[in-house]
Amino acid sequence: MIAYIVRRLISTVPVMFIVAVCVFLLLHLAPGDPAAIMAGDNATPQNIAQIRQKLGLDEPLWRQFMVWMTSLARGDLGESMFWRTSVSELIGQRAEPTISLALTTITFAVVIALTLGVIAAWKAGSAVDRFVMGFAVMGFSVPVFVVGYLLIYCFSIWLAWLPVQGYTPIEEGVGPWLRNLVLPSVTLGLAYVALIARITRATMLDVLAEDYMRTARAKGVATRPMLLKHALKNAAVPIVTVVGIGVALLIGGVVITETVFNISGIGRLVVDAIQRRDYPIIQGVIMLFSGIYVVVNLLVDLSYTFFDPRIRY
Repeated sequence: MIAYIVRRLISTVPVMFIVAVCVFLLLHLAPGDPAAIMAGDNATPQNIAQIRQKLGLDEPLWRQFMVWMTSLARGDLGESMFWRTSVSELIGQRAEPTISLALTTITFAVVIALTLGVIAAWKAGSAVDRFVMGFAVMGFSVPVFVVGYLLIYCFSIWLAWLPVQGYTPIEEGVGPWLRNLVLPSVTLGLAYVALIARITRATMLDVLAEDYMRTARAKGVATRPMLLKHALKNAAVPIVTVVGIGVALLIGGVVITETVFNISGIGRLVVDAIQRRDYPIIQGVIMLFSGIYVVVNLLVDLSYTFFDPRIRY
């Protein structure tokens, strides 16, 4: 097990290097000059040239890349061009809202999706099954920002049950903290629910058709233990795999969701950085998210041994 973990961690080095190269080239070759944005509309070419020299943007691309990679190897994500603050510090200041949104979204999505998937498989072919599958298709088809604005209109403007936008730190109380996270979590988690529910239903149907499940039913095993203890655990490996893959959806959706609900998290930080062409922030956040995704996939692989004892590393 330890040898496998070490090999996986070593294999992430070339992956992260390729991600770094792609991110760096895409940002620096895309239209837009951060020096021109910083200088303002009335700046002269000389002013822009001075800012470019100060920021090191007049250096060849390969040299800029080597400077960034050297800093990255030391664990330094660089310094923001506009805020003149460490990228790590900026991410730390915005981390709580994003982590809170991610945790509540994952909890909501997994609980709801597993429940819907198990019920749909148990009632396969019924009206309940068709409703769940229709809900899953809708959840995966409707864009995140459309869902967000619809929920805001219904629950914030029309019913006035929940706040329209913003974030309340958990230090100010669990109740206000949750009230501000309900709509963003549902908005972000809807596509996640749809994905997991469909996979749960499909894998549960395969398991329920196995001989040992027919034997359990013939012996009179109660429905709940049969579905949860026997069927769901044996169907867990593909479900856990999809949960890990869905983290990519979660990371991408955070940017849109935080913008719609005016949450000052890492997603909003990225949006502001893109508008200002603040390369260090964009590069640092993408590398951070890539590293998180790699670690999540490693944890998913390791969890297989718990659900299926036949799997060994």
